[in-house]
Amino acid sequence: MSDKKKAGRGAFSGHIGYVLAAAGSAVGLGNIWRFPYLAARHGGGIFVLVYLVLALTFGYTMMVSETAIGRMTKKSPVGAFTSLGKGKKGWVAGGWINAVIPFLILPYYSVIGGWVVKYLFEYLRGAGTAAAADGFFVTFISAPVEAEVCFLIFAALTILVIVLGVENGVERVSKLMMPVLVVLTIGVAIYSMTRPGAAEGIKYFLIPDLKHFTWMTVVAALGQMFYSLSIAMGILITYGSYMKKEVNIENAMHNVIYFDSSIAIMAGLMIIPAVFAFSGGDAHALNQGPSLMFVTMPKVFADMGGGGIIGLLFFVLVLFAALTSAISLAETCTSTLQDELHLSRGAAAAVVAVIVLVLGSLSSLGFGPLANVSILGMDILDFFDFLTNSVMMPIAAFMICLFVVRAITVRKISEEVKQSSRFRFEGLYDVCVRYIAPVFILIILLSSLASVFGLLKL
Repeated sequence: MSDKKKAGRGAFSGHIGYVLAAAGSAVGLGNIWRFPYLAARHGGGIFVLVYLVLALTFGYTMMVSETAIGRMTKKSPVGAFTSLGKGKKGWVAGGWINAVIPFLILPYYSVIGGWVVKYLFEYLRGAGTAAAADGFFVTFISAPVEAEVCFLIFAALTILVIVLGVENGVERVSKLMMPVLVVLTIGVAIYSMTRPGAAEGIKYFLIPDLKHFTWMTVVAALGQMFYSLSIAMGILITYGSYMKKEVNIENAMHNVIYFDSSIAIMAGLMIIPAVFAFSGGDAHALNQGPSLMFVTMPKVFADMGGGGIIGLLFFVLVLFAALTSAISLAETCTSTLQDELHLSRGAAAAVVAVIVLVLGSLSSLGFGPLANVSILGMDILDFFDFLTNSVMMPIAAFMICLFVVRAITVRKISEEVKQSSRFRFEGLYDVCVRYIAPVFILIILLSSLASVFGLLKL
């Protein structure tokens, strides 16, 4: 009997289907704009090196844990924690923390996806120069109707894929978008790296220099790893529940990490050399946070020969990356509602759509009519981002480590992995999940809280 029939739920067709879907989840806005500006801020090549080491140790450990939990139970986060935790309230709460996170991330992520839709439309109609003008971005996000329409377009595209199902929707779209995204990334990166003056940017980004290393390099790389690899969002548990028993978990996790890290590095080579070339070598021009993608890059394209075409390709790439991540968030929400409320896929997707509409509209309007609303000194979108990425995700990850060690046992996780392969890094996994990962998770949580209260500058 197949996994699909046995579990009464959707399933990925095999190894490639799972890897492309999981990689699609990992590859998102965090790779395209967050990774390059964090690398620029925290030492360039040394940041990249630290990130890769952490991803292949800490990140790998968390990904194996979540995927194995999902495949063992064939359930979404709440059901998985309830089943393996034998209904104990503390473990059930851990499942709910993991399950709630994507419900809070998806709405504001869709708002940012709507911004990408707007810029893509401007480049499609040949108005890239106007998009590069001073004040364009602020004027757009402050306009409630236009910003809301773009947000709704992005959200509708995401929900449509979810309604189509796991194999026909999530997997099929990932198989289409991910290869195109890779080709576009490579093409724009080559163009960027061949601009006059780009060599210094390439050198800064790829060559580690220990004099640029600080403790904040580690903290920033840890935070980016969570954001980029879809750790502690319930996504990998849900996708693991769709994974067939014959799929090699260990190889699949390494493939996702390699794919995700490669796209992040290519994004850095796409953005950092270009900004270096068109800012006269000023690394501070990269240190723009979210505005890097929506303010700095359009200005770079405006100064390029053929920049209109490159800008168009860039925002097509960004839209694909944003959609694949949003789809994984929406799929996790839908799976939780199906499992816990026993809804059909269509009904669950409809509930997700309503939640996205309500919470997303709050984030979208937070730059217009609700601009005066402030929570801990943050606008609504930034507050949701802080709450999920800096507080809830570290707590959820800590709960996963405890769950593996105390409730499931490392031995049972190993047995699940060994159903389809040798567990070559079993020793590394054991040490990381027991000792290294929990310590690093607490560092992220305490650093984030210290930062928001002005005790530490990240």
